[in-house]
Amino acid sequence: GLEEGAKNQLSTFSNFITTINQKKEGIGNRNSPTQLVIPNIKNGRDLPSLCLDVRQKQRMSMDTLPQELKATIPPEPSLPIRTKTVKDFQDDMEKSKASGDWKAVHNFYSTTFDSFLEINAAFKKDTNCPFNTIEDSGIDAKFVNVVYDALLNTPQDVQKSVLKGIINGLLQEWTGPRTKDDLRAYCILLQNPQFSNTSTYVIYAHLLRQIAALTEADHHFLVHWSKKISQKRFKQVVERLLQFISLRLFPAKPEEFPPMVKCTWWIPSATKVLALFNAANSLISPPIISYTDFYNSTLDHIDLMEEYHNWQCYGNSHRFSFCQYPFIISIAAKKVIIQRDSEQQMISIARQSLVDKVSRRQKPDMNMLFLNVKVRRTHLVSDSLDELARKKADLKKKLKVTFVGEAGLDMGGLTKEWFLLLIRQIFHPDYGMFTYHKDSQCHWFSSFKCDNYSEFRLVGALMGLAVYNSITLDIRFPPCCYKKLLSPPIVPCDHNMLVGICGVTLDDLFQIMPELAHGLSELLSYEGNVEEDFYSTFQVFQEEFGVIKSYNLKPNGDKIPVTNRNRKEYVQLYVDFLLNRSIYKQFAAFYYGFHSVCASYALLLLRPEEVEILVCGSPELDMSALQRSTQYEGYQKTDLTIRYFWDVVLGFSLDLQKKLLHFATGSDRVPVGGMADLNFKISRSETSTNWLPVAHTCFNQLCLPPYKNKKELRQKLIIGISNAEGFGLE
Repeated sequence: GLEEGAKNQLSTFSNFITTINQKKEGIGNRNSPTQLVIPNIKNGRDLPSLCLDVRQKQRMSMDTLPQELKATIPPEPSLPIRTKTVKDFQDDMEKSKASGDWKAVHNFYSTTFDSFLEINAAFKKDTNCPFNTIEDSGIDAKFVNVVYDALLNTPQDVQKSVLKGIINGLLQEWTGPRTKDDLRAYCILLQNPQFSNTSTYVIYAHLLRQIAALTEADHHFLVHWSKKISQKRFKQVVERLLQFISLRLFPAKPEEFPPMVKCTWWIPSATKVLALFNAANSLISPPIISYTDFYNSTLDHIDLMEEYHNWQCYGNSHRFSFCQYPFIISIAAKKVIIQRDSEQQMISIARQSLVDKVSRRQKPDMNMLFLNVKVRRTHLVSDSLDELARKKADLKKKLKVTFVGEAGLDMGGLTKEWFLLLIRQIFHPDYGMFTYHKDSQCHWFSSFKCDNYSEFRLVGALMGLAVYNSITLDIRFPPCCYKKLLSPPIVPCDHNMLVGICGVTLDDLFQIMPELAHGLSELLSYEGNVEEDFYSTFQVFQEEFGVIKSYNLKPNGDKIPVTNRNRKEYVQLYVDFLLNRSIYKQFAAFYYGFHSVCASYALLLLRPEEVEILVCGSPELDMSALQRSTQYEGYQKTDLTIRYFWDVVLGFSLDLQKKLLHFATGSDRVPVGGMADLNFKISRSETSTNWLPVAHTCFNQLCLPPYKNKKELRQKLIIGISNAEGFGLE
């Protein structure tokens, strides 16, 4: 409703910008949001504390703040007395709509938003109570929501009075220490729906700048208060911030905004405020909104590699990069960064091999540019283990696989087949490396002790090679595994430092052993006498090769009874034992195997859930989406054979659909970008219709003879996809 007044508002706001800039110059840039701290990449430190999405290493709590941040709180000035209630306001709105006289409503809005004190006077639950703790913001959320919901339905002069009042408030509050009333006002103003309109972006930008420039202690309050906002309002604020960033990057009408050179601080300010909401979202379990709701797909269209290199090169400088705030970068964009980073590493390693060969006056060989793995199908695991152990120096080269005795040339298809067969064999229960839990339908590391953990290192290397070579694997690890894999995300220089150890909870155990986790949960909620009724100690038992072995959860644990008082400690130690301590050597080997291939600072950008998607793809098959994105060669999508094909495929069971996907692409998983990323093609085969369909998995291509009817096509297709192991050349 503000489009008509956009030009007038912008001209009015030019004075506001001038005033703000003059005041800013007087204060200096000590709190400028462009002074952003990014990690010291060379030392592999963690991301900024506001970027809790990556590994949630820190929790925002006043208890964790240094003493200097717990400064004395400035005294709250006395608030004007305002007695209007929700019902009073709603009555005024109804009368105004009926009579057309908006004077009472106009007076309310212009007075309420005229200053931060007035905002508090109107929306503070109790003006006599300080509300200076992180637990309760003291904001009457219902009243705020009613006032904002009505605002966009009021006349233009009412809406303009609100914006003018906000300008006054921002000018008044530009200097001096912040009171909790100031923070409350910021929290309320962020929810203003007027900031969805581009004509208000100049004011919105200065509001964001002030919030971004607050002290860390003030940010902690805003984070904890924000997590109490309703899901609907929370999501609206996040979407508003994302839209602000997108339209500043790619404005539909550039003339609406000041030149980019004069407002380079807009995007850093908005991103830092968005980080506060991401931190608030991370504090709640389950989160208020999905982590994917923070993705900004507009960033997929900027030069992400320049962002990544700036982030790497400038260390702890003051240069802004979106990579400082990876929660805003989509998984598709992160995949692009990782792929290009991998390609650059591959090219660098291959070039070095070539230079070394030439410097020794030896004849260059094209095979030296690849990681060549030659295996026998009958000795798949042992041959693969030997090849990867022998060629450690080549792990970062492009992978090429040869099956001994087969004529297939690896253009990508043989590599997919090798991964598939190797994973299937290693994870077979008879192999004993991993235990399959039927209740959770996932694998977990066997705790059996052995002398050599090299095969666990092989599995880690396989996962690393899969990410490095953009292959999706059918591996069913629980989310906890990927959290451990990023603990830490960069291999520490100190080899005595523990790796693969992360904070685990009962929720993590539920994802692997739900029955045991339920039993422990029952223990925590048991209302009787735990010591007398359970008769347990801080000692657990495990069966290893038919022998029962006991382990103390703490020193002299077998002599310490579990009681009502210490049962929480018992459960936490038990969970830590199962998911960390009992499998430490196995997982450490797995960790080092993965990072021996996939060592990249790009891993700092990833959440555990995103690593899982990169490794495994998505198990959700959408054949209709595949149909829409399929390309044809020799066929038209309206041809009878093609219509028969899709009628058959869309009617297949999930198992047969997975077999078809595996037959045509070498994997039954969907890549990060969805079915469209497969670049699936159906080509016309001029062979006899007595022949079965043929697939070129290197190119995700299916060669389909022009079968005469649907029944014949279905029969031949099922035979082909059900007998799809091995490669040959005509």
